[in-house]
Amino acid sequence: MKNKMIIALALISSLLGTSLHAQKYISKNVQIKFYSDAPAEKIEAVNNQVNCALDIITGDFVFKVLMQSFQFEKALMQEHFNENYIESAIFPNATFVGKVAGIEALDASKNAKYDVVVNGNLTMHGVTKPVSEKGIIEVVDGKIKANAIFRIAIADYDIKVPSAVMGKIAETVDITVNATLEKLVK
Repeated sequence: MKNKMIIALALISSLLGTSLHAQKYISKNVQIKFYSDAPAEKIEAVNNQVNCALDIITGDFVFKVLMQSFQFEKALMQEHFNENYIESAIFPNATFVGKVAGIEALDASKNAKYDVVVNGNLTMHGVTKPVSEKGIIEVVDGKIKANAIFRIAIADYDIKVPSAVMGKIAETVDITVNATLEKLVK
């Protein structure tokens, strides 16, 4: 467990490109939900093992997702997701590296809610694409809660859908990010 935390902090530090200090907020159990709403079938999965960091001064925001940690209702869906679509043995992680626009209005000492825009690069299945989505950051008793929904086209990430299941998987999927981050203390 200690090694996982050290690895997570090293990753977050390298992605932010700065030393770790008091304006950094981190979490190692962010929740990401995957949702595909196609006429034939709705597919949902949840991943609670996501590392995330936010610098409330610069707006730098990063997260790393272990793709095999998505949990589906049906074991067969999970198997197909990992083996046929995401190819998690080849592409084990997805990452987002970006900035939160509007972060300068945030006052971490007061409970408040802020509308923000998250801009950055999402890398998944070996493909990096720019994304920009609206989100909400809320300060609650010294913690930062961040929520956003990313809508992505699976074809943009070279994810192939076999013709036999075409129509069961939507062409666009929603990725919902719910993070509660705590201040990193030296």
